[in-house]
Formats: sequence, structure tokens, C-alpha cells
Amino acid sequence: MFIHALLKSLLLGSLTLSGVFMVTDEKNQPATPPQSKEIVTLGGGCFWCIEAFFDELEGVECVESGYSGGRVDNPTYQQVCTGTTGYAEVVQITFDPTIVSFREILEVFFTMHDPTTLNRQGADVGTQYRSVIFYRNQEQKSVAEQVVREVQTAHLWDAPVVTEIAPFKAFYKGEDYHQDYYKLNPSQGYCRVVITPKIKKFREHFRKKLKKRNLEIPNPNGSEMTQSETRDG
Repeated sequence: MFIHALLKSLLLGSLTLSGVFMVTDEKNQPATPPQSKEIVTLGGGCFWCIEAFFDELEGVECVESGYSGGRVDNPTYQQVCTGTTGYAEVVQITFDPTIVSFREILEVFFTMHDPTTLNRQGADVGTQYRSVIFYRNQEQKSVAEQVVREVQTAHLWDAPVVTEIAPFKAFYKGEDYHQDYYKLNPSQGYCRVVITPKIKKFREHFRKKLKKRNLEIPNPNGSEMTQSETRDG
């Protein structure tokens, strides 16, 4: 009932969100977190957007943007943008399950993007923008499958959920300029037009789950989005 009420209220409020967390070693593979921490890797469209939301969620300790689910080693952004590598843009989240549960992470995930559009989120089209959950153990897999069933049963979307649930294999951290992108580039066209409105809605609906800090919405001045400001992937 909780997830039904939560998702319905957010969907009625036209909330779509987008991001995630990670701990890595020098080889871009996830370092083993302390026993009290947990890691999950999620894809739901542009990782700039997804990262911005999860970075504000209480219990989330680290969020990094990158690539997962592909076939080549050390992929670059340009390679992933071709849609031929099998990689998805993802956010990898390290979180404290005593503060925010994996289920709660997924409840946010299924409100921050459309899980019914195959290989697409809004204007971002390609397999690199697919909806996907990369699970690390049987418990994560079971919870993910259960949440998907609940979303389907509740008929919260007009089409079937197409979110992929796949075993985690590897994560490659994205280029430095992708990390904290929204925080560092609030006046960029994509951020102003797409991310800022969603951040406002996210804070309204998840007010009690936000990190306790002074949060301000950037209010940059500037012209409408130009061609050079759009996503190039």
C-alpha cells in the first residue's frame, strides 16, 4: 500500500525524476563497502538527472555517474552515445540501509523516470538510456522483482513496465565532467529546462526524506537552450 500511495501521488503530480552512488577503486571497479553499507546501480535515462535526485536523499552516502551493462572495457562517453556498446548510462549509489532501504531507493527510482518506454527517456533515445536495475545479490533481485510486480498490479502506468533486471558485472566511472553535473552546471540548458523543475517536485514530495542541509534551487540567468547546450548522446 505504501508504494502504491507514494507512486500514485507523485505520478499525479507529474513527477519524473532522474541518478545514483558508488565507491570505486583505481580500476573503476566497485570497492567493497563496509558491512553496514550497500551498493546498487540504476539506469533511467540521463545520468545527470538521476544523480541530482539521489544525491539529496537521506541515507545516500555516495553517487557517481558512469556506465554498466556493456561489452567493452573502459568505455568512453562518445562510445556509449553510439548505442552500440550495450552500456547504459547509470548512477551507482552507496547507501546506509539502516537509514534508507533498498525498497525505498526503488520507490524513488520508479517515480523519477518512465519505466514503460523502451530504450528511451523523453528526448533521449537509445539503448544507453534504458531503464535497468543491476542487482548485486539475490535479495536485491527479489525486492526489485516484487516492486515491479506491485507497480504493474497498481496500473500506475498506461503501458507495461519494461525495466530490465540484470546481474551486476562491472561499473565504469564516467568522465570527470559528468560528476555532479547539475550542481556544477545549473545554468546549462538541459539542467534549467529538464532537471531543475524535477528537483523542485522531488523536494516537495520527499521533503521528510531529504538530507538535512540548506538546499537551494539554482536560479541562473540565461537564454533558452542552444544547440550546443543539448545532450549530445
